[in-house]
Amino acid sequence: MKFELNAQKRTLQGSGASRRLRRANKVPGIVYGGTAVPTLIEIEHNDLLLSLRKEAFHSSVLTIKIDGVAESVLLRDSQMHPYKPLVQHVDFLRVDATHAIHQRVPLHFLNAEVSPGVKLAGGNVSPAMNDIEVSCLPQDLPPFIEVDLKDMEVGQSFHLSQIVFPKGVAPTAHTGDDPVVVTISAKKAEVVEEGEGEREGEGEGEAATPAA
Repeated sequence: MKFELNAQKRTLQGSGASRRLRRANKVPGIVYGGTAVPTLIEIEHNDLLLSLRKEAFHSSVLTIKIDGVAESVLLRDSQMHPYKPLVQHVDFLRVDATHAIHQRVPLHFLNAEVSPGVKLAGGNVSPAMNDIEVSCLPQDLPPFIEVDLKDMEVGQSFHLSQIVFPKGVAPTAHTGDDPVVVTISAKKAEVVEEGEGEREGEGEGEAATPAA
């Protein structure tokens, strides 16, 4: 999926200028990195908010047109209002097609419902990670990484070394580290209803008591 945003340069800085932009339904932001100087920008709020709600937007190389001039960037940070669906600020990092980037991408767990641990034993999928940092050239960045659980049994764990990464993509974990990505945990034992055992015991006691 390709994402394209339109932005304009802004010259005014400070909290007052940012408040005025937000009242005009725009979001203040910055584009930095590479050999060029950082560029202060403003973006239409609703367009940006809709994009932020899409998972792939957070792990894709984006095209941002600043006053009509296109640049390739990665989303680096977005600040939201504490309780309103309002974007307060956004940061983008320039990328170069010839240089590797580091980016976190989400993990998609596949075929859990047909795995022996879930289908036959009623186990639960317990992720230890929801995303992973990878290194690759911008054009090789995947929107997500698939983790196939179809052969997993109850009690088994899937480790980082078992993930099949796309060509040109590698995890940034330290050499020798092989963390757990996901586990199929056993189904929890059913809880006996409170007082059930006591009621049964009371009935037995009453039956054994001789009549007056």
